[in-house]
Amino acid sequence: MALTQKQEKFCRLVVELNNNSEAYRGAYNASKMKPESIHRKAKELMDNVKVAARIDELRAEHAKRHRVTVDDLLGELEEARQIALGAETPQTSAAVGASMGKAKLLGLDKQLIELSGTITTRTTLDDFYGPDA
Repeated sequence: MALTQKQEKFCRLVVELNNNSEAYRGAYNASKMKPESIHRKAKELMDNVKVAARIDELRAEHAKRHRVTVDDLLGELEEARQIALGAETPQTSAAVGASMGKAKLLGLDKQLIELSGTITTRTTLDDFYGPDA
């Protein structure tokens, strides 16, 4: 037997919010329920074997999707750069794009602006007390 739409929504919200009671509130009409009742109902859902299995499945998908690291992305960009440069007709713009992508990942694409000059300030008693003091 498949999960109901509300159970599926509950499962997705548990993974997204990491809060069973909030997930219950998001999936079911709990506006008139006491917090203790919501907690109890969320616990009942978590104890449901099919719901628990679906949450485990969604968490595994979530972890796999977020397992990409900066090193992975840098490797992919370097591979693309090498392919662009090693092509029969080198694709220099693609290679530059890959290099710039690497620079952005590493935070090396920041534009630095050096400012120079003189700052002068003038403070009078009128600034603090007004002209009538």
